[in-house]
Amino acid sequence: MPIDLNADVGESLGPRATGDDAAILRLVSSASVACGFHAGDASTARRTCLSAATSGVDVGAHVSYRDRAGFGRRFIDVDPGELVDEVIYQIGALQAMAAAAGTLVRYVKPHGALYNAIAHHRAQARAVAAAVRTVDPDLPILVLPGTVIEEEAREAGLRPVPEAFADRAYQPDGTLVPRSRPGAVITDPARVAARVVRLATTGTVEAVDGTTIHVPAQSVCVHGDTPGAVAVATAARAALDAAGVPVTGFR
Repeated sequence: MPIDLNADVGESLGPRATGDDAAILRLVSSASVACGFHAGDASTARRTCLSAATSGVDVGAHVSYRDRAGFGRRFIDVDPGELVDEVIYQIGALQAMAAAAGTLVRYVKPHGALYNAIAHHRAQARAVAAAVRTVDPDLPILVLPGTVIEEEAREAGLRPVPEAFADRAYQPDGTLVPRSRPGAVITDPARVAARVVRLATTGTVEAVDGTTIHVPAQSVCVHGDTPGAVAVATAARAALDAAGVPVTGFR
């Protein structure tokens, strides 16, 4: 069974680099590009889209709360109507940069605190789904499986694509361990490699309490800004290749 391997990229600002996007893009099949609200800028977005297109990697809009200072990792109780407009704005901006780079935005992935909030926050989940549907109802949206946003995406006529995280710890209920807690981010390449193969071949992962949880993912994320991200992504891709798991976009 093929699996999509995605990474969050395009998070640099001018000459201040965040992660090695060029190296990451040689390893993944989908690239979630920052749209400027949590990170990135216009030139970075266009350059990243061009690199993705050159590498044959699908581009996604990595939408966020308007929170550059907090890197999009702080919950914001934004009005749902405003959130609809801000998500539309971000997708549209990246669509323009992708077009300038000779490619297209193929999917949407919420970032950070927004991603976690819409797993349970009904009003914000509905707002994000409405925004994606307004821009293009054919755009898939990456979601945490079994969550409110998955329900709202289906209700809006969208295609929710269940996603797993090779480099993040899971709680027994299938949600991610908050980054504020020790061990929330996994940086050991060998451990990430083993987890990604297990996710791709069995659809399961071990939670922090040792229990096995079912994560029916079609896409697995390795973060581009994690310490040692290139080594982690390299190990993950090599492990999938060695296990005979084809890595390909989900569209």
